[in-house]
Amino acid sequence: ASAGGARRVAAEAPAAPAASATQRHTSWDFGELPELMEIRKGGQTLIGFPALMDLGDAVGIEVFDEPEVAMARHREGLRRLFALQIRDALKYLEKNLPGLMTMATAYMQVGKTDSGSGGGTLEELRNQIIELALDRAFLADPLPTDEAAFKKRLDEGRGRLTLISSEIARNAGLILTEYAAAARKLKDSRPPADVATDIGQQLQRLVPKRFLLTTPYAQLQHFPRYLKAVQLRLDKLRADPARDATKLAELRPQDQRFWRLVAERKGVQDARLQEVRWLLEELRVSFFAQELRTPQPVSVKRIDKAWSQLNS
Repeated sequence: ASAGGARRVAAEAPAAPAASATQRHTSWDFGELPELMEIRKGGQTLIGFPALMDLGDAVGIEVFDEPEVAMARHREGLRRLFALQIRDALKYLEKNLPGLMTMATAYMQVGKTDSGSGGGTLEELRNQIIELALDRAFLADPLPTDEAAFKKRLDEGRGRLTLISSEIARNAGLILTEYAAAARKLKDSRPPADVATDIGQQLQRLVPKRFLLTTPYAQLQHFPRYLKAVQLRLDKLRADPARDATKLAELRPQDQRFWRLVAERKGVQDARLQEVRWLLEELRVSFFAQELRTPQPVSVKRIDKAWSQLNS
């Protein structure tokens, strides 16, 4: 649902905080954002859940029918509003992210098709790191709902931004180094077709172009281990292909079941589904690279239990 889908009410609706949908704001000068809000648009009054909308060089206020949609848009708009207050700091960051050139070389392989098109660019990677740094510095829950809370958050986050972005850049560098090594080993070792397909899909799903923003932040720290596990699996494959085939036969039904459900839900993964997602990744480590260890015991039985909780 968009602002157009928000409930229309007559222009003589009860007096409540109302805003014009056409106004552009570059600072928090629009008062408190209530849980429900009216906005006037083209002679009509719409009522719904308010969200700050990212307009590039400003933000606007829109209302939505669905609180989840409003919140997703609102986080984008709020990130933009914070960014507008710290333009100079962001310009400095863009020029001084540690290790960006090295990372960008590995990132060029991410999302690349066999025909050689579609790899990630340095700008895409830099924007992702900065976007995530803004989220980590300024968008912790509960989000500010008035000017005083916004200014307080701005002061708190400004001082941490450089440190946070350096940490994100370091993590991204580790992930991309291991990704490049895994992709290279997959190409060079020429495994059987079913193994090549399985590992190829695993790499695509772990590290899509926007992996920094689409992965829960705490989970990113495990990615270098997952990617090392891919390399170890390929090392062991030659010595014992039968063992790999047995483990893959156990893993595949779980994997297919998960991705089928993700497709049914149009890509939306709630916390319980995410739990299954990362258990599957840990299962791969325990099957193919046990020496790298998993943070907790994991087995097909444990994943079956997570499935039953998901369906209850």
